[in-house]
Amino acid sequence: MSDLYGLLGEKLSHSVSPQIHSKVFNKLNINGYYNLFEFESKDLKAVIEGFKVIKPRGINVTIPYKIEVIEFVDEISQKAKEIGAVNTLKFEGNKIIGYNTDYFGISMLFDRYSIEVKNKKATIIGNGGVAVTTVRYLLNKGISQITVVTRNVSKLRNNSKFNECNLLSFDEIEKLKDSDIVINCTPIGMYPNLNNSPIEKKYISKFGSAVDIIYNPKKTLFLKYAEEEGLKAVNGLYMLVGQGIASQEIWNNIKIPKIIIDEIYDEIEKEV
Repeated sequence: MSDLYGLLGEKLSHSVSPQIHSKVFNKLNINGYYNLFEFESKDLKAVIEGFKVIKPRGINVTIPYKIEVIEFVDEISQKAKEIGAVNTLKFEGNKIIGYNTDYFGISMLFDRYSIEVKNKKATIIGNGGVAVTTVRYLLNKGISQITVVTRNVSKLRNNSKFNECNLLSFDEIEKLKDSDIVINCTPIGMYPNLNNSPIEKKYISKFGSAVDIIYNPKKTLFLKYAEEEGLKAVNGLYMLVGQGIASQEIWNNIKIPKIIIDEIYDEIEKEV
């Protein structure tokens, strides 16, 4: 009997995670199948209780539940605790253990595209689970300054995860200072809302490179603006593949070679 894996989120019709994990199963001869679990926020507790009954091998968690899901896990890894967000659930007996593999996905993405972080300045758009993870990654890699653009500055002032960041509301975006990297950690511009960008084109020239965590479409309006302004423009597909592979390593207690990660990315990149 095949082991059950899956993705928990609010809107999943755009997801390519099933394709990624199916390729992992095929390449590594893992007997499993990967399902999408799309639910509204009000049902999150009931869904987690249901998982305890059906006992999947592992579940990924995506927007908007990466922070909210923490209250439902029995244990949390040190990295996820440090970050304050969980995107991977491992089921062991009657326990649910929460991990964060987005951190590794972000690291792989920045390494692949040679985006320098140490002593640089970064602007992050958004304040959700991916934004929290990105802040921690940048700080660990020696970033000199982070500005977070958010809808609710007063809320973030009480959040210790953003203590080392400058905070700016979308209403104050004209005050953005030049920085080396801008990273979109919001779903703005994601399929099917293709004509939206988290910031206007006139502000893009303030940056040296642009990263969009979105991967569908492959080139968001935000990234089109970046390319038109001569910036290095990178989408989030390699991060998605990287964090998915890291999840499989946790669920199955294995180490997957980077050559397999790159093979899967190259295949997925042609398909999406």
